[in-house]
Formats: sequence, structure tokens, C-alpha cells
Amino acid sequence: MEEHEKVVIDPSLEGKTREQLDLKPFICTEIRSSIMGIPVTISEEVIARAIRREAEGSYEECLEGKKNPWNEVVNMTMFNSTKRGKYCDMGMEHKLLQNLLPKVGGVDQP
Repeated sequence: MEEHEKVVIDPSLEGKTREQLDLKPFICTEIRSSIMGIPVTISEEVIARAIRREAEGSYEECLEGKKNPWNEVVNMTMFNSTKRGKYCDMGMEHKLLQNLLPKVGGVDQP
């Protein structure tokens, strides 16, 4: 994405490496932003640490409904209860994460 933006601005840069384009090397998928001029980077590792879970695993489709084996784990993490809670039942760090993360992602992203 960053490479594409640079090439759109200057087509002579097409085919160059990230280093030649003065971009940071790609290590992992991350969200980059700036809050009051301070650069902020959020990666899967940061999210996993915040919710106290491992940053590994895979996404499985069609596990919707009350019989999903992950429902209890997610509810214990987010609401500190085996039953699903409401937004007001979440801790501040989980509210922040919910507002930072996109609602829809790829199959290999949280």
C-alpha cells in the first residue's frame, strides 16, 4: 500500500524496493497513526498482549451461534463472565480496543 502511494506520486519509483523508497521494512501487519504528533503503532502482538491471549492461531468460518467453543473464552476475556455482556460491562482497555479495531478484517487478522 505504501509503495503504491509513492509510485502514484512519482511514477519513476516503480519497481524500487521499500528501502529505496525510504520506507520501513515490512515486519508484520500493523495499524499506524499519530496522536498529538506522537507516532503510534499497533500490531497483532500488541493486541494479543492487551487481551492477554496468544498472537497465533487461525480463523475458522461458520462457528456462529451459541455452540461456538470460543464464546466462553471471549466472554471471559471481554466481560469477565461466561455470559455475553454489554459494552458498559467492558473494562476501559477493551472498550479502547473495540473502538480502535476495524469491525471487518481479512481471514488471517483479528
